[in-house]
Amino acid sequence: MGPVRGIKKRRKQDKNGSASASASGSSEKEGHEDWWEELSKRINGLPKSPPKISRKTFEYICSLVKDDMMTKASHFVFTNGKPMSLFDQVAVALRRLGSGDSLVTIGDSFGLNHSTVSQVTWRFVESMEEKGLHHLQWPSTQDEMNSIKSKFEKIKGFPNCCGAVDVTHITISLPASEHSSNVWLDHKNNHSMVLQAIVDPDMKFRDIVTGWPGKMEDSVIFKNSNFNKLCDKGERLNGKKLKLSEGSEIREYIVGDSGYPLLPYLVVPYEEKELSNSETKAKFNRLHLTTRMVAQRALTRLKEMWRIIHGIMWRPDKHRLPRIILVCCLLHNIVIDMQDEVVDELLCLYHNNHDSGYHQLICQGVDDKGVALREKLSHYLNGRLDS
Repeated sequence: MGPVRGIKKRRKQDKNGSASASASGSSEKEGHEDWWEELSKRINGLPKSPPKISRKTFEYICSLVKDDMMTKASHFVFTNGKPMSLFDQVAVALRRLGSGDSLVTIGDSFGLNHSTVSQVTWRFVESMEEKGLHHLQWPSTQDEMNSIKSKFEKIKGFPNCCGAVDVTHITISLPASEHSSNVWLDHKNNHSMVLQAIVDPDMKFRDIVTGWPGKMEDSVIFKNSNFNKLCDKGERLNGKKLKLSEGSEIREYIVGDSGYPLLPYLVVPYEEKELSNSETKAKFNRLHLTTRMVAQRALTRLKEMWRIIHGIMWRPDKHRLPRIILVCCLLHNIVIDMQDEVVDELLCLYHNNHDSGYHQLICQGVDDKGVALREKLSHYLNGRLDS
C-alpha cells in the first residue's frame, strides 16, 4: 500500500483486563433474536433503507477491533449510564463513517453524548488502520497477480495489465482563518484533500495515497508516490513479460487517464489531436476507457458507502482526515473480501461520478518507452479485433 500522509504511530494500548469482556448494551444479543435488524437500521441512519453490510461482515469487523475497542470499555457509556458493548461501539463508528451524519445526530440516535460518538469513532479508526491493514496490499503471489491480469484482459483485451489508477477529491470546509491559504484550493475552486487509488478488476484498492492538498495535480501526486518510486527502481510491475508472436514483449503496467504522464509502466490514452487520422488509436482509446472505468466505479462505490467522505466535511482535522480516508478504503475492501451479498444488491444505486464537476486534467509528460509500450498494445488489440 502507498503511504498515507499524516499517519502517526499510535501508542500501544494495554490489552489486559476487560479486553475479553463484552459489556452489555443496547445491542446485546441475548434475548433479542432481531438484534441485527434493529442495529443495522441504526447503523444506516434510515429505518427503511437496506443494510449496507451483512451481519457476517459486521461480526468480522468486530473481531478485528475487539481487543482495542474493549480496553477500558467502561469509559464509554450511554446517557442512561449503561456501558457500551463491542457491538454498540462498532455500530456507532460505522454509522459515523457510513452516513457522515453529525455527532449530535448520531448521539441522539444511539442515546450518547456527541463527545462519546467522537471518541468511539476515533478509537475504531485507530484500531482498524492497524488491524485491518492486511486487506489493502499489493498482490504478493504470482497466482494472485495472474488472476488480476486475467480479469483485466477479459474486460476489453488489455494483456498483462495489473491495475487502474484514478484520483478523487474529498471536499472540506476550512475555518475562516485558513481561507487565505490556497494550498488546499483545487482547480474547481473547492478546498479538498486528494485520494489516489490503484484498483484491481474487482474494484478492490491495491495501493492508495492520501493527505495531499487539492491544489496538487494528479501527475505530481503519482510522481511522488511510493508506488512510482518502486516502479522506477524496478521493484514493482517487474513480473513476467508477455511474449508476442512477432517476438516483442509487453511488460506489466497499469492504466490511467490523461491526467497522468505516459510512462514505461503507466499507459494513458492518445491525445485527441492524434485520433482524427487513426481509427486504430480511436479504438484503443475506447477500449482503454472501458478498462480503466473500474477505478472510477470503485471510487464512486467508496464515497457512496462511506459517506463521511462524500459531501463537504466540516472543518476536519487535516492530520486525522488521511487516517479516516484510509479506514474507509479498508472497509471498502473488507466488504469485497467478505463477498458481501448485501453490498452487491446496492451496486445498482452507485451511478454518480465520484468527482462530479471536476474536468479532465491533461498531462503532457511522455516517456519514449511508454510510447513504445502503448504502440505495442494498440497494434495487439487492433489485431485481435480484426481477427
